Amino acid sequence: MFIKRQILDLIVTIAALLPLGLIFFDAITGRLSVNPIQELILRTGKPALVLLIASLACTPLNLLFGWKWIMAARKPLGLYSFGYIVLHLFLFVVVDYSLDLDLISQAIREKRYILAGMAAFLLLVPLALTSNGAAMRRLGRWWRRLHRLVYLAAILAVLHYLWLAKVIREPVIFGIILLALLALRLPIIRRALLWRT
Repeated sequence: MFIKRQILDLIVTIAALLPLGLIFFDAITGRLSVNPIQELILRTGKPALVLLIASLACTPLNLLFGWKWIMAARKPLGLYSFGYIVLHLFLFVVVDYSLDLDLISQAIREKRYILAGMAAFLLLVPLALTSNGAAMRRLGRWWRRLHRLVYLAAILAVLHYLWLAKVIREPVIFGIILLALLALRLPIIRRALLWRT
């Protein structure tokens, strides 16, 4: 079991860091577009969403197929997602907008995709800060309730992508996957799956 956990951790780490490695490679080899800042913002946002949805897929996969081992990937996937979100936000706020609070607040007011993205980030901050055993023990039953905010954050993240994208095919696919994963968490469906197994 310990060896399986190590292998799973290694696979998750490689998969999570691969997009960052490709970004770094393209940056040092001069393969970024004529608007590198915009490209970097986009290329850190998509892995954040993919990893977030992947973390939400762990519980349904366990329910559907009995893959208990995959539950160990849920936390690292979520934390890697948050890491990309922080980098995504840093590039937007610091690199692109030069920490100009007036411009940033104006952008939030005028562009709904930025508002959705900021809201998703704010919801995920307390979840990342409490993703440890000490916080779980301290919060008790409130910990699980707090971490249900991830569902709303994921919906906002998909809306962020949908409202930003010029071609909506990909964000719509993400949205359908997310809705399916959330539907599998509904008590009536969850009970049916548990009864079947």
